[in-house]
Amino acid sequence: MKKLFAVLGDPIGHSMSPLMHNDLFTHYNIDAVYLPFQVKPEDLGVSVKGLKALGVGGFNVTVPHKSAIIPFLDGVDELALSIGAVNTVVNEEGKLIGYNTDGPGFLKGLETYVTSLSEQKILLIGAGGAARAIYFTLAKSKPVAVDIANRTVETAVQLVEECPFSVPSKAISLDEANKSLDQYDLIIQTTMIGMYPKVTEQPVDLLHIKQQALVCDIIYNPLNTQFLQEAGQKGARIQNGIDMFVYQGALAFEKWTRISPDIQRMRENVLKQLGGANYVNW
Repeated sequence: MKKLFAVLGDPIGHSMSPLMHNDLFTHYNIDAVYLPFQVKPEDLGVSVKGLKALGVGGFNVTVPHKSAIIPFLDGVDELALSIGAVNTVVNEEGKLIGYNTDGPGFLKGLETYVTSLSEQKILLIGAGGAARAIYFTLAKSKPVAVDIANRTVETAVQLVEECPFSVPSKAISLDEANKSLDQYDLIIQTTMIGMYPKVTEQPVDLLHIKQQALVCDIIYNPLNTQFLQEAGQKGARIQNGIDMFVYQGALAFEKWTRISPDIQRMRENVLKQLGGANYVNW
């Protein structure tokens, strides 16, 4: 019998995850199917119960359910619990266990650009759900420091205070970030500023950016945001959000199947799908 895998979200119609995972199932001769399910917040509990009753092999969770799903699971991994969000669920001998592969996926994508985080002073722009996953995962890797710049400084302060891992951090305003960009080796943009259709917006001024700093933007629609274009023009190295999306999916696939998938194949599929797409939903 064909094994069921899924992604739950609201909305969900434009998710690229089914394309990516169904291709992998075919490539590795796995008798499985990955389906998107639009689930309203009020139906989340009954949907999880239904998937469990059907013997689902695993599923992904996207907005707005990443935090809300936790009470409906049988267990949650330590990192995901500390982040307070789950994006991957695995059926482990009849129990649904939640994980968060967003932060680890981002770190895997960095490996091509950064040999050791222990030498990096990092600026994280934004303090939302994606920032939280990336910040907590970075903190475990013991960089020199991870500072957080956010429009509302109080939200950044709260994020620093809630991190369970010890790392030098301070919360600053976007204006302070503008003036101190030359201090940072790695700058990570985690907000939706610059995403289609508001492609001309960017969160901070890159006037003082350090030469050869690495600038990452988790957005991949457009592939090169205004923020990344300007960073590149000023001599920085740049990375868009494709790597994070692909690696978080690869880590989920590995948890479900114990197979480390072909990353290049996944990346090419995503890039092909993005050709002509105006909006992408994780």
